[in-house]
Amino acid sequence: MRGYDLILKKRMGQELSGEEISFLINGFMSGSVPDYQMAAFAMAVFFKGMTPRETADLTLALVQSGQQVDLSAVAGTKVDKHSTGGVGDKTTLVVGPLVAAAGVPVAKMSGRGLGHTGGTIDKLESIPGFRTALDREKFIDSVNRVKIAVGGQTADLAPADKKLYALRDVTATVDSIPLIASSVMSKKIAAGADAIVLDVKTGSGAFMKTLDEALALAGAMVEIGTRVGRKTVALITDMGQPLGRAVGNALEVAEAVECLKGRGSTDLEELCLTLGGYMVYLAGKAENPEEAREMLRQIMLEGRGLNKLREWVQNQGGDDRFIDEPGILPAARETVVVAAPGGGYVSEIRAEQIGIAAMTMGAGRATKDSTIDLAVGIRLEKKVGEKTEKGEPLATLFINDSDIVSKVKEMVVNSFTITPVPPKPRKLILGLVSSDDITLY
Repeated sequence: MRGYDLILKKRMGQELSGEEISFLINGFMSGSVPDYQMAAFAMAVFFKGMTPRETADLTLALVQSGQQVDLSAVAGTKVDKHSTGGVGDKTTLVVGPLVAAAGVPVAKMSGRGLGHTGGTIDKLESIPGFRTALDREKFIDSVNRVKIAVGGQTADLAPADKKLYALRDVTATVDSIPLIASSVMSKKIAAGADAIVLDVKTGSGAFMKTLDEALALAGAMVEIGTRVGRKTVALITDMGQPLGRAVGNALEVAEAVECLKGRGSTDLEELCLTLGGYMVYLAGKAENPEEAREMLRQIMLEGRGLNKLREWVQNQGGDDRFIDEPGILPAARETVVVAAPGGGYVSEIRAEQIGIAAMTMGAGRATKDSTIDLAVGIRLEKKVGEKTEKGEPLATLFINDSDIVSKVKEMVVNSFTITPVPPKPRKLILGLVSSDDITLY
């Protein structure tokens, strides 16, 4: 077996066997398949695609390139959630405690933010003392005792995926559905959960800009999960505007607390209850997702989700006083109001531009090596559909660099579209992809 022959085979649009795919990934890791051949293979996949079986085999080969988390010592069905990335997406901080409070073990490995999208680990590290570096023993013990643990992805989890992604990033082969799906699912499967709920974003602030692209990615990931024995569903959700009102790490933590107190933004609460409902349902704790959603709503109203957040934070070394005293979270030196240039209705907030503005302030990373500022960010004072008068606040900037205030204000103003008439109501949850069906709402 030679790498050259397998590249040629895929370039001709032929199907590779599982053994052939494993040969390529193992050779890539050992060095017997050089970078330039793996780059050629990625390009062949980009143009010719992969069958569902090939994509599942590629995923498993990536999983088997490193360690796998064994969660067999944790009782019950372990669930995980993954978002494909967006602006203002702090759902894990709300969903995790709610689902754990329902008695469902949440075992989650999360990543850091890159570009205009935020990362759960960065948000959690804005909580004073919170530890995201957990060894396997502490991780499993936490899930058993507290029902939730969230840790940073370690280097030994699907290392071939990290190496392959670095190659794709410089060879214009990132946006290939089989390569994206296998990349995401390899880390989820290696992390050991029994059930996976995927939040596939679409819109201006998402990687998948169109509904068709999002459906294709969701279908590929659900297919992989099902083929390897994981209960998997995917929700297609709107990222045409930021989720909730806060964009920026400490600001999003504070907003998540407000949501658990029942005072959250309507869209954030709706998405969290829906995602969490599917997690509880897949874990077998409810007869259907609707029943599970109502269970979580009651947990929120009774304050049990908030209590679980406190327990979770304490267990991972964090100072839980921020729940009642948000002032102990990192705070920016300056707040600046961005005023509406005219009156009317907010008909659009371009999420990607808001995310880039927040990144410009330091809330996100331009490169993997960038240092971020946990305190800075943007709070939206108006959302799509809301009325504004000229001069009213559209957003508030929490900023530490006075030299960029004018630039960021202009970026934020330009991300809003204000029209004389209100826009048509937009759906937050656009569809559901399961192993049985695709449903559009």
